[in-house]
Amino acid sequence: MNLILNFGVFHIGWLACVIGAASNMSLLGSSIAILLIALHLYRVTDFRAELYLVLAAAAIGFSWETLLLSQHWLAYAGTSALGSSLAPYWLVVMWALFATTINVSMAWMKGRWLLAVVMGAVFGPMAFIAGEKLGAVEFIDNQRALIALSLGWAILMPLILWVAERINGYGQIEGEAQ
Repeated sequence: MNLILNFGVFHIGWLACVIGAASNMSLLGSSIAILLIALHLYRVTDFRAELYLVLAAAAIGFSWETLLLSQHWLAYAGTSALGSSLAPYWLVVMWALFATTINVSMAWMKGRWLLAVVMGAVFGPMAFIAGEKLGAVEFIDNQRALIALSLGWAILMPLILWVAERINGYGQIEGEAQ
């Protein structure tokens, strides 16, 4: 049950951030996601390790999204195509929120590196396509953006799983076996 709850809560936070950004209410969407992250951290058995994972994912996401913006292949809601060269805060919050799934609903992927590469390459860009349809991101150079997203997520998904293993952030929910 906690796996389904974790997966569902992530999607609620993702939607809050994306719709918030698309509606020029990114602070509200980010606040909802931050509350969901706080709830997750409250429930884990190893708070410190899970917090490190959340912060590491946020730093990785900030770096990656800033790199994407610097190439002018996409633009995020609230910034012009050539506007801010730094990833918007609501997107960094989404990366932190994503980290809350790594030790719960995505824990099954740990150690399955090839699967993580494929899942990242496919589902990373799909999330951006959904974000574009909701108005949170605009592809300026569609082909290059999608190729970069696919290649990037093929690296980032296993990287975040590896970071989770190094931090030993299994942070299981109280009372749940690993």
